[in-house]
Amino acid sequence: MCSHNSEHKHSHNHEEHEHEHHEHGACGCGHHHEHEEHEHHHEHSHEGCCCSHSHCGCSHEGGFSGGQKTIIARCIASAVLLVACIIIRNKVAMPRLAQLLMFAVPYLIIGYDVLLRAAINIFHGEVFDENFLMGIATVGAFALGEYPEGVFVMLFSQIGELFEDYAVDKSRDSIAELMNIRPDSANLEKDGSITVVPPEDVHIGDVIVVRVGEKVPLDGVLIEGETDLDTKALTGESMPRHVALNEAVLSGCINLSGVIKVRVEKEFGESTVTKILNLVENAASKKTKAESFITRFAHWYTPVVVCLAVAVAFIPPLLHFGSWSEWVRRALVFLIVSCPCALVISVPMGFFVGIGSASKRGILIKGSCYIEALSKLGTAVFDKTGTLTKGVFAVTEINAAGSDKDALLRLAAFAESSSIHPVAVSITNAWKEKNPEYEISEGSVQNIKEYAGFGVEALIDGKTVCCGNNAYMEKLGIKIDRHFEGGTLVHVAEDGVYKGTITISDELKEQSVQALQSLKSAGVKKTVMLTGDAESVAKKVAASLGIDEYKAGLLPDDKLDIVEKLITESNGVVSFVGDGINDAPVLRRADVGISMGALGSDAAIEASDVVLMDDNPLKVAEAVKISRKTMAVVKQNIWFSLGVKVLVLAAGVLGVASLWLAVFADVGVLVLAVANSMRAGRFAKA
Repeated sequence: MCSHNSEHKHSHNHEEHEHEHHEHGACGCGHHHEHEEHEHHHEHSHEGCCCSHSHCGCSHEGGFSGGQKTIIARCIASAVLLVACIIIRNKVAMPRLAQLLMFAVPYLIIGYDVLLRAAINIFHGEVFDENFLMGIATVGAFALGEYPEGVFVMLFSQIGELFEDYAVDKSRDSIAELMNIRPDSANLEKDGSITVVPPEDVHIGDVIVVRVGEKVPLDGVLIEGETDLDTKALTGESMPRHVALNEAVLSGCINLSGVIKVRVEKEFGESTVTKILNLVENAASKKTKAESFITRFAHWYTPVVVCLAVAVAFIPPLLHFGSWSEWVRRALVFLIVSCPCALVISVPMGFFVGIGSASKRGILIKGSCYIEALSKLGTAVFDKTGTLTKGVFAVTEINAAGSDKDALLRLAAFAESSSIHPVAVSITNAWKEKNPEYEISEGSVQNIKEYAGFGVEALIDGKTVCCGNNAYMEKLGIKIDRHFEGGTLVHVAEDGVYKGTITISDELKEQSVQALQSLKSAGVKKTVMLTGDAESVAKKVAASLGIDEYKAGLLPDDKLDIVEKLITESNGVVSFVGDGINDAPVLRRADVGISMGALGSDAAIEASDVVLMDDNPLKVAEAVKISRKTMAVVKQNIWFSLGVKVLVLAAGVLGVASLWLAVFADVGVLVLAVANSMRAGRFAKA
């Protein structure tokens, strides 16, 4: 599991509009893939597999790129000539030199670039890469008179690399779809005219026009018109979202039904679309222990096996344990098998495909280390409000100590008027609904103080009014006349005298019950709910959801202490699922912080390790399932690759493995491992 870093730093160069991705850890073999996305002119450099081929891997609508088509043509030409050469040799007696020259034609057609890159890399001091291994193995086969084997080794190697390139392109499809949400321009309205400008040139307060079919370029508020927005690229949800006047509009959505005007509220660098792209682009920087180990392993592995191959070729014949040709042949088998391509390519690709699959479902996982952590999730801790409940509060009951309920609601609304807490907003909204013509002026409310986890204090009409929970009243020494149940309670006191209680109710989300059941079925052993609400409210919600354990009446620091205790006591990983606004310290402290309701929430995106781009708690279980299946694929690749290579290496040294088997142990295992990695892409559909 990765070390938990509380700072998630994301950088994006908007001026050059270029992104560099390092999806695959360096393997010590110098394999470089360059993928171009022509629409956005991004350059993707995947450094570190082990074959150093430089085909352009751009996939056009699921097809092959120009560079890949060239390789296919070379493979076909070489294969046809190889078959022809074998037929001719079998029917016509030919001297060895003539055979060498004949087989050299298909060999050079398919392998000239490998030999050239090997020479260039040696010149630059990079000796131990697969170009060198393939070059020395195939030239050695020719030296031993095994011409068909030499050509076939090179041919199969190129076919394997072609398949790998294509698989890498396919694995990037979901990420490419996310990249397409990046807007290219904005329609800026000034003085009645519209100018098309880059999104970077639009500033806070500017008004932009978004026509039907266009992407929303920046975050803002709808000031004219109404429409439906396609939010699938952000949330993974297929149902459009309707927006009307004064509602938030997020960048990256597609305008479906009407021309709208939006007042910009965030610069492009701080917009939702930019934050999402930065998260995805930087996901590969947080590696698992397995990936880091493989990177270090491959750096030393290749030079060691080359030295061992030299030892296999020279030591036994010097000790008179066989002929030189036999031991050189065994050394060539050893060299071909030795490249760790299957591990170095398929393992990072498995994680990358898993991250891409999750992103298509509106689940942004900030690094492969969090996939590893989620796969070991043992305890899932939930915040209540806005996570398991809708977080949309409404005043359901007013109990005044006297008879004037309106006066009680007025005191509470005035005191809570500057707070953005959902409970405070519900009280002020209830007052405004009853008194639409009345504005709360600064003159009537003074010296407002808000105490996190307790309540507020304000000077209203010259009197000190305190609104808050039971703990706040106890702290003030104010006695409450009766016991209340059935919702979140806000007690009101004026000049130290209890005036009454307002009851606020919240609703469970439709998916919450299924979300908890899905986590249990996924193997999560314990579920915990933490809330600042009263015991009665917490007990009712926990019983409705089947929560294993709950804690009520908590302050933010209390939640942090409980999560730390759970981490100490638990054998598995502990996650915290919150709305990302008030729970940033807990999100950072948990082994995996998962933010709910993160659509447009800066705090959620910054504080958490996994961002759910809508407020559906069911996606927590989905993220766990994707992570576990991804880890299963990665482990399969590791054991399969190592197992086959060890067996064939041993067989090669003992003289019972041919060059053909060596090719399978190298390229064949690579192809199978990469194909297995691609299966992770199907998990998002399950």
